[in-house]
Amino acid sequence: MKPLAVALASAVIMSGAVLAGCSGDDSPSEPSTSAPTSATASSSPSAAATRPQPPRDRACYRLDYTEAVAPTVDAAPVSCERPHTSMTYAVGQLDTVVDGHLLAVDSARVRTQVAATCPERFAAFVGGTTEDRRLSMLRPVWFTPTVDESDAGASWFRCDAVALAADEELAPLTGRLQGVLGREDGRNRYAMCGTAAPGTPTFERVICSADHSWRAVATVPFDGDRYPGVEKVRTAGDGPCKDAGADAANGELDYKWGYEWPTAKQWAAGQHYGLCWAPD
Repeated sequence: MKPLAVALASAVIMSGAVLAGCSGDDSPSEPSTSAPTSATASSSPSAAATRPQPPRDRACYRLDYTEAVAPTVDAAPVSCERPHTSMTYAVGQLDTVVDGHLLAVDSARVRTQVAATCPERFAAFVGGTTEDRRLSMLRPVWFTPTVDESDAGASWFRCDAVALAADEELAPLTGRLQGVLGREDGRNRYAMCGTAAPGTPTFERVICSADHSWRAVATVPFDGDRYPGVEKVRTAGDGPCKDAGADAANGELDYKWGYEWPTAKQWAAGQHYGLCWAPD
């Protein structure tokens, strides 16, 4: 399964004193057409005619969560003016030849290539800072051809942007997605919130357009490749998250704040940061 949801499980709560349709530049252009050509009845179709066509950039889809985290998908595009949950922001060619050998489309080498490329292009597409993206419910997902499509000559990859509404549920995409996290209204639209204080039994991570009582307000980044250990990642958020909670309280002397730190397993999956929370 592709890493779609942020899952930072451990948390501490402290008190202190002192996601309609896309439009504009994101709308896919109409596919170009060419004049028909004639052929004799005995001619056979060319390889180009039988090769599966790559997906269109800026196309929109109505995917559910299961489809979004699958390695391949066969959903047909829909108009970006209609309800949708996924938008393609990049289409590229797979590099399936290494040292003269052809790699399978589902090989680890090919999957790793796409898993590195799509998040990089996602950052450039949605904009904002690294922290803006970590505090949002927008996520990149990616797809490759099926084995049968690859055998027929398909060698593309497709990167889509989706938004999490809640655990294993996608939110509808609205408005212009390109550069959305570089705008305050976009950051608010796709912000990460919680149904209760993090670490409590009723806490669920949700998009801020849903009912919520807490909001992710800052991140606590860590340097290095090795996991620092539970004690270090747990205590690292005390100062930053207390300050973030105070800022969110708008000068009130009584305020609450929460902190989630990454586990060793989450660190290995690439989550090298914690999250600060405050009541919203």
